[in-house]
Amino acid sequence: MILLYLLVPIAYLIAALPEWQRLAQPGLPQSPGARAVSRWAAPFALAGHAAILASAVFARDGIDLSMANATSLVAGLAALLAWSVGLGGRLPGVSAVTLPVAAIAAPLPGLLPNPHRLSFADEPLAAVHIAVALIAYALFIVAALQALVLLGLERRLHRGLPDPRADALPPLLTLERFLFRLVDAGYLLLTLTLASGAIFSEELFGKPFRFTHKVVFSLLAWLVLGALLVGRHRYGWRGRSALIWVISGTVLLFLAYLGSKFVVEVILGR
Repeated sequence: MILLYLLVPIAYLIAALPEWQRLAQPGLPQSPGARAVSRWAAPFALAGHAAILASAVFARDGIDLSMANATSLVAGLAALLAWSVGLGGRLPGVSAVTLPVAAIAAPLPGLLPNPHRLSFADEPLAAVHIAVALIAYALFIVAALQALVLLGLERRLHRGLPDPRADALPPLLTLERFLFRLVDAGYLLLTLTLASGAIFSEELFGKPFRFTHKVVFSLLAWLVLGALLVGRHRYGWRGRSALIWVISGTVLLFLAYLGSKFVVEVILGR
């Protein structure tokens, strides 16, 4: 396991290296050997990351979703999504950010051990709620990174600068449509997360919502992203403003989950 903590971040960085090279030096050719190594580095990193998470999260005395474990898990899911959908060129440039973030997050369970056993882990609804929530967070992280890439491409176009990678990229409208497919899927899962959380809270505490930091920011994110999707599908919102809404909603989700964990576990020490 110690070897995995060392090898997984290295493999993530090797897998991200071609993306960084394409961004920095678009015309620079890559040797067949380097392409083969980078091609296999990502699956190895993802498999090793999964092994680390299985050991850290599924402890003998229950499920451990401390801040370090949760951060590593969400980063791993985001890396898996970015890598898998990026195979067809639909998310160009996102792996250049997502994979290095996963490289940093992968060893956190070993570097920052702070057991935080999940209450009610034996409840089936709780397990479904957590799984759906984590996938939703990962989808929105990938969507926000894609939005940042699109903002960069749009800025170049508005400044009249040619993009040296333009011939290798799908049209901006195609990238934007795929981005909103991610947002649609993430919003559906976020809605299911809030609904299952309300049902679970009703069963345990007799009220559907307890207005904690996490719930308030999650509801704000749901409202922001819902307004974006209504504007997108009803009024055709697109471009820079729509992308900023995607990023804003994702930031609110980040504050809702990992932000609340940081306050509780790091600042308050609970």
